[in-house]
Amino acid sequence: MRREWWAIGAMALALCGCVTTSDGNNTLSDKMPKTSKVDEAKDAARIHTELGQQYMTNGDLQTALGKLQKALQFDPDYAPAHTVIAVLYERINNLPEAELHYRKAVALEPAKGDPNNNLGAFLCKIGKAPEAEGYFHKALADPFYHTPDVAWTNLGVCQVRANDRVAAQASFRKAVALNPNNGEALFQLANVLYLDNDLLHARAFIQRYEALSRPSAAALKLGHDIESRVGNTDAALNYARRLQSQFPDSEQAHALDASVSP
Repeated sequence: MRREWWAIGAMALALCGCVTTSDGNNTLSDKMPKTSKVDEAKDAARIHTELGQQYMTNGDLQTALGKLQKALQFDPDYAPAHTVIAVLYERINNLPEAELHYRKAVALEPAKGDPNNNLGAFLCKIGKAPEAEGYFHKALADPFYHTPDVAWTNLGVCQVRANDRVAAQASFRKAVALNPNNGEALFQLANVLYLDNDLLHARAFIQRYEALSRPSAAALKLGHDIESRVGNTDAALNYARRLQSQFPDSEQAHALDASVSP
């Protein structure tokens, strides 16, 4: 499931010193509004959150955690810091702390799409599907939410896990209608259609997924399974060869090997 981070912005401007320009007896800086301690704390929280994101991207999770904890010391109510630290805690499998911070981000910005989507995705992951669905709908109720297709996709994944494939298919179709290039929604829709034995439509959506980028191991395995069930042996063999060549150590490749072993 996809989480979304806020764009924190560049650090450089916040770190710049004041430039003063003489204007008679006063300087330009004298005429500028003074920065309050609250604003300074928010700037510091933003900068440390951005640093934490960068360290996470580089794989240095320990340093990232320190920066994010520092951000929250400067401003305990800075919602982006709660989101990023929640993602980090989830990554290191500290799920209680992750949940605490996802919920705090929603409490601080209850009407915003991003934090509601993130909490919904997390709750679905830990088996709280009924509660999760409510947060996806809250995300979708935000008229300024910039990626509603992501929330529809996450909702669909959650509905699949709850064995409601009819609702899941409708959610994935809404995601694809909003964003035809949403690869995850295309893959998930193909998978649901395959499970429902709607093989020709499943094939169409997995082909659309493949046209976007290099397919994942799961997508190649699904393509193989669709073509095998349709009876297209050559196409199934092509998927199998690609899977074993591109992802030889994947779970999907091992499953395929086991299925053809004597």
